[in-house]
Amino acid sequence: MKQRNNTIRINYIGIIGIVLLFGVIIVRLILVSALNKVDGTDIKKFAENRNTTTKTLTASRGSIYSVNNEVLAQDVNSYTVIAYLSPSRTTNKKYPKHVVDKEYTANALSEYLGMTPEAILGLLNYNTYQVELGPGGRNISETKKQKIAALDLPGIDFESSSKRYYPFGDFASYIIGYAKKDDKGNLVGELGVEAYYNDELTGKNGYTTYQQDAYGYQIPDTPVITSKAKKGEDIYLTIDSNVQMYLENALNEMGNKSKFEWATVTVADAKTGAILGSASTPSYDPNKLNITDYNNPLVSYSYEPGSTMKIFSFMAAIEEGLYHGDEIYYSGVMNIGDDRVTDWNKYGWGNISYDVGFTYSSNVAAAKLGLAVGKEKLVKYYEDFGFGSKTGIEMANEYSGEIDPIYKIEVANASFGQGITTTPIQNIEALTSLANEGTILKPYIVSKIVNQDTGKTVYEGKRQELRKVVSKETVDTMLKLMYLTVNSDDKATTGQMYKTSSTTLVGKTGTAQIASASGGYILDGTSNIRSFSGLFPYENPKFIIYISVKRLVGSTNALGDAVKSIVESISKYKNLSELVVKEDTTQIIKVNNYINKTTDLSAQELKNLGLNVVTIGVGDRIIDQYPEKGNKITKGSKIYILTNSEKIYMPSMLGWTSSDAKNFCNLTKLKCKIEGYGTVSTQSIKAGEEINPEAEINITLERKKGDTNKEEKIDDKKENENKQT
Repeated sequence: MKQRNNTIRINYIGIIGIVLLFGVIIVRLILVSALNKVDGTDIKKFAENRNTTTKTLTASRGSIYSVNNEVLAQDVNSYTVIAYLSPSRTTNKKYPKHVVDKEYTANALSEYLGMTPEAILGLLNYNTYQVELGPGGRNISETKKQKIAALDLPGIDFESSSKRYYPFGDFASYIIGYAKKDDKGNLVGELGVEAYYNDELTGKNGYTTYQQDAYGYQIPDTPVITSKAKKGEDIYLTIDSNVQMYLENALNEMGNKSKFEWATVTVADAKTGAILGSASTPSYDPNKLNITDYNNPLVSYSYEPGSTMKIFSFMAAIEEGLYHGDEIYYSGVMNIGDDRVTDWNKYGWGNISYDVGFTYSSNVAAAKLGLAVGKEKLVKYYEDFGFGSKTGIEMANEYSGEIDPIYKIEVANASFGQGITTTPIQNIEALTSLANEGTILKPYIVSKIVNQDTGKTVYEGKRQELRKVVSKETVDTMLKLMYLTVNSDDKATTGQMYKTSSTTLVGKTGTAQIASASGGYILDGTSNIRSFSGLFPYENPKFIIYISVKRLVGSTNALGDAVKSIVESISKYKNLSELVVKEDTTQIIKVNNYINKTTDLSAQELKNLGLNVVTIGVGDRIIDQYPEKGNKITKGSKIYILTNSEKIYMPSMLGWTSSDAKNFCNLTKLKCKIEGYGTVSTQSIKAGEEINPEAEINITLERKKGDTNKEEKIDDKKENENKQT
């Protein structure tokens, strides 16, 4: 009996415990119903979220176009081939939904996927529900997808997505750049315009949110929230597809004639700064991403420019009034302390004028002028031309180069492009000064940006003047020197191979040694960067061309042929042929001996050669001359002939350069004192006065903008009396 009572007591305790548990549950339910919360969680929202789905509406990336409205980059549908392997997908054996005959399927797909049947069969033998047939089955085109679908292979299907497509392959690829998917599946621009304008091209994704049932379908009559995707903006480049084709073809042809490490060439509109084409080799196909160098040659190649820099150091000297083109100097070697500067041929050309020195690409001439200008002013001119800082063109990863000579020898070297570094785009920017009367233009590569949704232009590229660096007179002098460099009949000028027949090209050559990692330069004969800076047509430059090539081996004319091919193709395309300058190209004159010859006949012969004859005295025979026999000067230069006259009359020196005045005084043995710089503004002995051999003349020079350096003619009567021109 005692044991039975204990059992009853235990049953009562169990019943009471169960009742209490249910009570707690009921109270809990009442609280949840009243508060809609459990442990701080909103139950109603939790339930709604479990039935709510949000899908991303992916924004289409903007397209990139040429100035000719040709598509250079765009989004296209792409597909990935997948194979369902599990027999569970098939519910009706007459209509199989999985791969049944694996060997047949592998053989059939091999032709379209670029994979061996064995490789495909290996994937089909995986013990899995489905498999992706990569790599050949990834990112296939719509056309290939349709061909595979036509095979009607059981279990073969496609997953759709989008990819970036470049219709012209490696055409202007460094300019366009490329875009690829990141870890989140978003297209991101890398290199070129794709990278620089990634935000504008990307647009903004949208979304749609709705209630779904247990099967994933939208529940009818429930709210839907949608935010539309904003399409990326379309970008139109200044690249002209025809010009770009000429550049690409020229580099390919150069590669057929010679070998080199790399080459790059760019053509710009000289009047606006717009880049019309820019090609490089080796290049890459952005569809394949077979890229070996991630540096964009136009903006990221920084190297010593060599003698093309003489264009700008000479212009600095001209602008400062320190350049006298017909002044004679001794070429070959110049000592600067313990250092020396030599001309590229090591021995020079004897006594030549500075004009000739430019066309022969004399380092000694450039060094003398650079030191005359001085470090501070030369660097300031270089900086004003745009060297040493980024141009700001719409390209990613632009380099600034380095312009920082310190010692005297470094200033001399900088005057002919050694010991400093520049980029191709900086050279293009600096050359715009020669087509715009000394004003620098900002280079640009985007013509306009268009909103896809509205069709409105949100940005438009245009001519942008930065600063005026030199005068029109300085530009005119430089263009003439560049004309002679290319078009003179003198075979010693360095630009002979660039002379064109369809238009008149002017320019300057450059050869820069490549620095050695251990110091100094590599002197193996081929370790250099050859370049050419040019403009055309001469009378009114409309186009700029800059080309450079590293370690060129093979045909010595390969570079010239490439430039001529480009210039002549553009000339025909732009109808420039009628602008060819037809004039005497025998502009560089080797001076003969005129001592002991008759004055009148010699003076007439010199005038016929195009020289500016200064006859000193009224004698009938010549007893001295300057420049001397064998010196080379350019047409238009002064030549002084001293006659056997007892009386010598002072000419008007107004507008003469200091070297003009010195040459006159040296021949006449007249003592002279010259102050200032520029051209003669005052002279202590008046024009027409007889010169006393014991006298001294005081000459004041003054720099005047727009000074043409022409002699001011004296009274006609005295001019005839003294026979001075």
